[in-house]
Amino acid sequence: MEFEEILFRAKQGDKKAVERILEMFRPMLIRNALIKGIFDEDLYQELVIETLKCIKKFRMMIPFE
Repeated sequence: MEFEEILFRAKQGDKKAVERILEMFRPMLIRNALIKGIFDEDLYQELVIETLKCIKKFRMMIPFE
């Protein structure tokens, strides 16, 4: 399944698709939740929340095929 289709499904409320996107971006989220090399759980959760907001707000420009 292509990313565009996963994103479309996530926008439609498909929980498995949302989980898949979060798993895809997990390394980046973890990397950005490090402060001076120490993992900050609260920051990680905020980053996940922002990612979820982005999924909801993203506008599909070209339908997937």
